Amino acid sequence: MVEYWTIQPPALGRRQLLANQHTLKSCIAVLVIVALGGGHAADGVSATSTRRHESVPVSAPTEDDAAVLWHDPGEIEKLDFANGPRGAQGRPAPPFQFVDESPAGSAPKIRVVDAKDVEWMVKFGEEARPQTFASRLAWALGYFVLPIYFIPSGMIRGVTPLKRAAKYMKPDGRFTNASFEVYVDSSVRWLGDAQSWRWDTNPFVGTNQLNGLKVLLMLLSDWDNKDARDLKHGSNTVILIYPSGEARYLVIDWGASMGRWGGYLSRSKWNCEGFQQQTRDLVRAVHGGGLQWGYSGQHTNDFVKDIHRDDVRWLLAYLDHITDTQLHDALLSSGAMPTEADCFANALRNRVAALQTVR
Repeated sequence: MVEYWTIQPPALGRRQLLANQHTLKSCIAVLVIVALGGGHAADGVSATSTRRHESVPVSAPTEDDAAVLWHDPGEIEKLDFANGPRGAQGRPAPPFQFVDESPAGSAPKIRVVDAKDVEWMVKFGEEARPQTFASRLAWALGYFVLPIYFIPSGMIRGVTPLKRAAKYMKPDGRFTNASFEVYVDSSVRWLGDAQSWRWDTNPFVGTNQLNGLKVLLMLLSDWDNKDARDLKHGSNTVILIYPSGEARYLVIDWGASMGRWGGYLSRSKWNCEGFQQQTRDLVRAVHGGGLQWGYSGQHTNDFVKDIHRDDVRWLLAYLDHITDTQLHDALLSSGAMPTEADCFANALRNRVAALQTVR
């Protein structure tokens, strides 16, 4: 799950305001501790922010909202796989100012503001690399994503005591291997969790676009395909409603990709050896013209059933335009080592070839 920032940038700029707030909070904390004669350090989570994973009273999509899952990506061969939808100019700009720590999801995350007053959700751990790469590939194929950049190292100012993210940051705020996901604009309505969408019930059931998205998740071995039914652990789908009335249906968490699909004890993330081993089980043709998928995830039946050859052909019409250079650019910019990039690229090519045999 991710968070939703709804406060407009102040005249001073968010970074300066946050720095001032951090100083003020520190002073208040000292006064409280002195008054009480003791106490614990702050946990780094702001009590004043409105976070995207919380229940915010927003309305569901209406009949006037135009539901969209996919758009034509144009000339895929010309897309910048190293930087994604916002290009190089959209990259996070240091220095970064700490805002708070997010308790949402399984991966440790914090919120920061950069030098351009752009707000980012910073994810650490094993999901940072696959989150960046898989979302980059989904974007190139025409699916809506939130812009994400992999930052190999940096420093965040004003960090207060952390919980889950503590082991990923030095005392001076330095970090390594993190993904930075941009926040949506405050004018956009964010419908998550119970108000998000389900794989089996949505406006796109039976379309090439939805079935193509399912094939893409299986292609990337993304086993964490939670949706609006999974409120206990949080949905990985969301609906963004823009002022124009366009309602975009997104997958917002790709962090469980590029490893092994399967059950709790066998699945993995960003593991090329396991990714390669399961390539032969991706898909095979069966008697009667059907397809058999080896995939196993949170909602397996919603993915492996009712995917037809026509859906595979539709997705391949776009996948086939991705060049080897673009694949390597996306992998390297997502934190892959050169040998790792070669491994994943070869495995992906073999998986695409498997799709081509059953189209």
